[in-house]
Amino acid sequence: QDKGTKMTEFWLISAPGEKTCQQTWEKLHAATTKNNNLSTNSKFNIPDLKVGTLDVLVGLSDELAKLDAFVESVVKKVAQYMADVLEDSKDKVQENLLANGGKDEFEEDGLLEQQWQAEHKFYSSSLDIVPFLFIFKGVNQIDNDLKARASAYNNLKGNLQNLERKNAGSLLTRSLADIVKKEDFVLDSEYLVTLLVIVPKLNYNDWVKQYETLAEMVVPRSSNVLFEDQDSYLCNVTLFRKAVDDFKHKAREYKFLVRDFQYNEEEMKADKEEMNRLSTDKKKQFGPLVRWLKVNFSEAFIAWIHVKALRVFVESVLRYGLPVNFQAMLLQPNKKTMKKLREVLYDLYKHLDSSAAAIIDATMDIPGLNLSQQEYYPYVYYKIDCNLLEFK
Repeated sequence: QDKGTKMTEFWLISAPGEKTCQQTWEKLHAATTKNNNLSTNSKFNIPDLKVGTLDVLVGLSDELAKLDAFVESVVKKVAQYMADVLEDSKDKVQENLLANGGKDEFEEDGLLEQQWQAEHKFYSSSLDIVPFLFIFKGVNQIDNDLKARASAYNNLKGNLQNLERKNAGSLLTRSLADIVKKEDFVLDSEYLVTLLVIVPKLNYNDWVKQYETLAEMVVPRSSNVLFEDQDSYLCNVTLFRKAVDDFKHKAREYKFLVRDFQYNEEEMKADKEEMNRLSTDKKKQFGPLVRWLKVNFSEAFIAWIHVKALRVFVESVLRYGLPVNFQAMLLQPNKKTMKKLREVLYDLYKHLDSSAAAIIDATMDIPGLNLSQQEYYPYVYYKIDCNLLEFK
C-alpha cells in the first residue's frame, strides 16, 4: 500500500439495508473499488440497540454531537502532548499513538470496527444514558489527569530550561559558577579581592597593557584568561578592596566590564545539585509519562469510536426509520480521488432523500440541514479525522 495516497481520514457512513444488509455492503464495495480504487472499505457492524421514542432519539443525537466534540478534543490533546513530550523524536509519535495494545489504529483491516465490537460489552444494549455517562466520565478523567501530569512535567521542564539558560549565552549574562574554580580567587583576605572582568577579544591587547594601571593597588601579573566565548574573554584580576570602585569606573572607559560575582562554594554546589536533581527527575518521569499517554490515547480513541458508532446508529434510525435495518461501513478515501468518491456515493444514495434532488453540488450548504456544522449528504456520514494525529 502506498502510504502517500492514503488519507488519515475515515468516513463512517450508513445506508439502509436493501433486500439484505449484505447486499448494501456489496453494492458500495463494488462501486468504490471496482476499476477505480476510490477507498479501502470495511463493514462496521453496530450491535442492535434498543430504541426509545423518536423524541428520545432526537435528544440523544444532540447529546452525542456534544460528546463527540469533547472526546475528539481530548484524543487530540493527548496526541499533541505526546508530540511535546517526545521533543526531538517527533518521528516516533506515530508509533506511540497506537491504540488496541500496539495495533495501528490507522490500518484498514476493520480495526476500528473490531474495537467497537470488543468494547461494546461494557455498555448496556439499550440506548439510554448509561453509555454516555460511562464514556464521559472515563474521558473526563483522562482530560483531568492529563492536565495534572502535564502541569507537573512542564513545571519540571521549565525549571530545568531556566537553569540551562543560566548556564548558556554570552559571558555578559550567563552563570559563571560552572566556569570558575577556587584557585582563580584570592579568598578570605582582609585587604585583597579578586574581580572577574569581561574583556572583548578586540580589546584584549589593551587589557594586557592597561589593567595593572587602571587603579592604584592592582596586584601585578594577577590576571589570567579563565574562559572565552565567541566575542570575549573572562579574566580575573586581584586588587586591594578600597580600589575596586576606581577600577570599575576606569575599566568601563576601556569597554572592560566587571561582573558582579561573589565566589560562594556552597551556593554553586547547591545550583549544580539542583540541576542534577531536576535532570534526574525529568528522566525518571519521562518513561511513565509516555506509557500513560500511550495507554490513555488508546482509551480515548476507543471511546471516540464508540461515540461515532452510537451517532451512526441514532442518525440511521432517525433517517431510515424502524425496524432497524441499515449497514454501517468504514471507508478510508484515497487522497487523489476524494471528489470522485463523493460523486459515486451521491449517485448510489441520492434516491434516499427528497431534498437530495435539489442538491446540485453535494457539498453545498443547505439552510436548516446544516445544523451541526456537519456537511449534509443523503446518507448518514461522520468523518473520523486523524490528521491532527500526524506529526511527520
